[in-house]
Amino acid sequence: MAELFRAEGLGHLFPDGKVGLEDLSLSIDEGEFVIVAGKNGAGKSLLMRHFIGLSKPSSGAILYRGAPIASQIPLIRKEVGYVFQDTEAQIFGQTVEEDLAFGPANLGIRGKELEEAVRQALREARLEGMSDRRPLTLSGGEKRRLAIAGVLAMKPRCVILDEPFANLDFPSAMEIIDVLTALRAEGKTLIVLTHEIEKVFSLASRLVILDHGRLVFDAPPRQAPKEVFVQTGLVCPYRECYPWRID
Repeated sequence: MAELFRAEGLGHLFPDGKVGLEDLSLSIDEGEFVIVAGKNGAGKSLLMRHFIGLSKPSSGAILYRGAPIASQIPLIRKEVGYVFQDTEAQIFGQTVEEDLAFGPANLGIRGKELEEAVRQALREARLEGMSDRRPLTLSGGEKRRLAIAGVLAMKPRCVILDEPFANLDFPSAMEIIDVLTALRAEGKTLIVLTHEIEKVFSLASRLVILDHGRLVFDAPPRQAPKEVFVQTGLVCPYRECYPWRID
């Protein structure tokens, strides 16, 4: 598999001297489904800001497809889609269809190709039949799927989702899981930032856990010992962690 991202000794210091990321090294290949887990403040979103060139390292380096990040920003904008936790900030259109056309139109996609990009994004995000709906009338889960569809309409090679299950009820969370399952089957590179790892634990090929800006675990999910979840304040996803359960 081709390597997409590489962090080499990445460090980030905030202006007040607080450590955001500390000597962090990892790489992510095309086609992987990676969970980046950690409590709030662990450094998940900060790491992704470095991956897409929105933050500058205090030390170390970020590479995209083997080249320094500074030279790769146009390619990243084309190949990497980012679904922010605040989905409202990613909705621009007066209708679902208008919103989905916004991103690809800005990339220069026009005519039949634009129409097909919108139709495909509606299908992939399970929003068929909603093209004329006003985004303000959508439920929380539908808005999250609209934000995902807006990214998919630009045909990215990699999709990064920041806390995709935040503030969603169970049925809405399941709809997001269905979308992620389908994208995984298509071979998309998926990076999911979440502290709710139990929702995508069985789907992921890899689990990365951050704690106070440090990398503390990086391996296939089932190789994670129960102790690492306790130590980092995450919910243990294993059935054996809850012996009283009868379901």
